[in-house]
Amino acid sequence: MDELLQNHLFATHAIAASGSVVFGTALTYPLDTIKSLIQVGSGSSKPLTAPLVIKRVRALSGYSGLYSGFEWLAWGRIFGLGARFGVYEVLTAFYRDGREGNYLDVSEVFMAGMAAGAVESLTSTPFELIKLRAQVTSASRISRGTPVTENKAVGPVIAKLLRGYTPDMKALNHSVGLLSILNSKHPNMISAIQEYPWTMTGSGRPPAVYDVWRPSEIISLEGWGALWRGLRSGVARDSVFGGIFFSTWQLLHQAMLDWKAVGMDPPPRYDEEIELLSPLAVSLAAGFSGSVAAAASHGFDTARSRSQCVVLPKFISMERKLLKWKVPGKRFEKLTGIHPADRNILFRGIWLRMAHSGIASFVIVGSYYLSITYLVSSN
Repeated sequence: MDELLQNHLFATHAIAASGSVVFGTALTYPLDTIKSLIQVGSGSSKPLTAPLVIKRVRALSGYSGLYSGFEWLAWGRIFGLGARFGVYEVLTAFYRDGREGNYLDVSEVFMAGMAAGAVESLTSTPFELIKLRAQVTSASRISRGTPVTENKAVGPVIAKLLRGYTPDMKALNHSVGLLSILNSKHPNMISAIQEYPWTMTGSGRPPAVYDVWRPSEIISLEGWGALWRGLRSGVARDSVFGGIFFSTWQLLHQAMLDWKAVGMDPPPRYDEEIELLSPLAVSLAAGFSGSVAAAASHGFDTARSRSQCVVLPKFISMERKLLKWKVPGKRFEKLTGIHPADRNILFRGIWLRMAHSGIASFVIVGSYYLSITYLVSSN
């Protein structure tokens, strides 16, 4: 480890950044859990409050339930924030190329932040989906009883496709009766029909979220593409967040530099000639920027959370493609992944997300500066 830190400056920054992200995520994770459960569990006429969510999680999973799925979000944040700041630095370096000083226009920072946010969403979406379903599981009352229809063993294929369900023989016999009038040379029509799970459930309802939250369960039931469910609203959320976060941070940073430059003799020509800002001031600016960006992008966050809690088996996705199913909503809603039924609840939990994002941004930036100072000075 000592040799790695002495020979590779990049490793020093990577270790400091990863530790800061994990620390900031751990500190604010209960706020994220409460916010997510309010978004998912609220209806237009059924609002949820933070005390009700905490009471339910404590009763069903204990206080440790507030940290359900933490490890998935921690990994997602490490890769996601690494992608966000990496892409941002590359794009801003391209903007600065050939200029005197390191000045950046706010519009350039905004565009670089939007591009960086889109890349972050592509990177972190699978981790956030698993995290969200683990959070919902912590607040769900999982029945261990055997359903009325579950009185006989089923084959492994059906068990994978319809987790928690067994054949409804009444629905199956009805389907066979409807198809019996057709001319068929198949030797065993009933066995053939059993290969199509949508004729087996009777109710047509997919499994609950708490039955499909592990990666293996999601992939086997919904396919690999399900890991990126809610990508449209996620890209919209992270693009807006990244653009507003970096542009607000740049404005505050420039304002603090201009304030420090007042009274300097001779006046500085470039920002590099001004004394460095204190880590506390930079961290406070990052925290405020995070809160503002969270407020602006919260509607997309709610749409993403609710879409990721929808269990969509592979055979239903296949039916939708065959039937050319159209996504409901207006053009903007289709583009950003907002369901029309969620229009009145898009801003549920906004204060919790603002607090979570602001505190996390402050802690991550502050602890990163402290870690770099310690690691560099000790080596």
